Amino acid sequence: MKKYQIVCKKCGTVIDNFKEWFAINQKCPKCGSNHAEIEYTSDYSKLKDLYHDTPDSFWEYFDFLPLENRENIISYKEGAIPIEEWDFLEDYASRKYGINCKVYIYRNDLNGGTNTFKDVAASMAASVFKENGISKYCLASTGNTATAYSKYLTKAGIEFTVFVPNCVNQDTVEEIKSHHQHIVVSDGDYSYAKKLAAEFHKNNGVLISGGNIDPIRVEAKKTMVFEFMRQLGKMPDIYLQAVSGGTGPISIDKGVREIKNFYPEVKLPKMFLVQQDTCNPMVQGWNNAVKNGFPEGYEKDYPAIDNPQTKVSILSTGNPGMFPIVAPIVKKSNGTFLCVKESELLDYARMIKKERNIILGPASIVCFSGFFEALAQNKIENGQTVLINTGEGAARSKDFAQAI
Repeated sequence: MKKYQIVCKKCGTVIDNFKEWFAINQKCPKCGSNHAEIEYTSDYSKLKDLYHDTPDSFWEYFDFLPLENRENIISYKEGAIPIEEWDFLEDYASRKYGINCKVYIYRNDLNGGTNTFKDVAASMAASVFKENGISKYCLASTGNTATAYSKYLTKAGIEFTVFVPNCVNQDTVEEIKSHHQHIVVSDGDYSYAKKLAAEFHKNNGVLISGGNIDPIRVEAKKTMVFEFMRQLGKMPDIYLQAVSGGTGPISIDKGVREIKNFYPEVKLPKMFLVQQDTCNPMVQGWNNAVKNGFPEGYEKDYPAIDNPQTKVSILSTGNPGMFPIVAPIVKKSNGTFLCVKESELLDYARMIKKERNIILGPASIVCFSGFFEALAQNKIENGQTVLINTGEGAARSKDFAQAI
């Protein structure tokens, strides 16, 4: 019996495996859609048994991931990261707003690869590519994905070419070069970098990223659901994440849908997705939808910010093509989009340094500051459990770390 199959979300066509998916250019042979999900024949009754282990990485959940042979795993011990309770945030909520809540931090900055939220996806990609004989790969990235993939694909012996926007952090450029992979800094914003990547893919026949709905990325990040259940014993009531493209919320939604029939106690948390005011097209689209009562087609109505002027280069997606997918997930979860001020990020970063002696990267601080914005907007209630996803450490944001 085969372990998994790939199913087109639009028309239901079944693709046998990744080898076939790559051969048809990652598009449904019937309707041409690139939006597909993985379905498994695995025994989900055994998933709960894994919650009692202390995993070495997210590959503990191998039976529920789209890889056939364990020998193909490329890993730096990522994905099984600690969830910490930060009581100073609970004290703040109680003292200033009279809200008694539990606040947990999902420490993606402690991942074993590049200390970012992207490491699990890079590990999955490198492993799947190795298993299916992929030797070259390309993508466009605002920073973290580029860095993670360069490290993991190097370990897998895969040639990698990445296209980045002109606002990319120089520390990111240097790290990618240190892995002897190819980086092209575009003359424009992220949208232009994606255009260059698409042209490179077409002209050179190199496999390209499927973007934020790429089943490789989604399957890796869905293991957050397993980790929340393992470490907390339940799903959080509220999930906070800085958002540029949106693979995180897409993946959590997939993970919950995948196992809810087997574990009905697993619920989709309220999604609180955060952007900084210097690049917040999803926030603007959401606020407009709320103002107009979510009219039909609201998810297709969002602005495009050309060449956004933000110092948080990792969150510089000015034209968020995933909004039509992410917004309905947020609405279904009874969540919201939050906007924070980029000018205040250092203040929040210094708070963490003072309270926990931890230096996080700017994208992580965007998410962290979203907690305070949620409190100010009365979005958090008594008795709720809040989980904040730290996207990355500050290793490749030396200027930001120095300013802290």
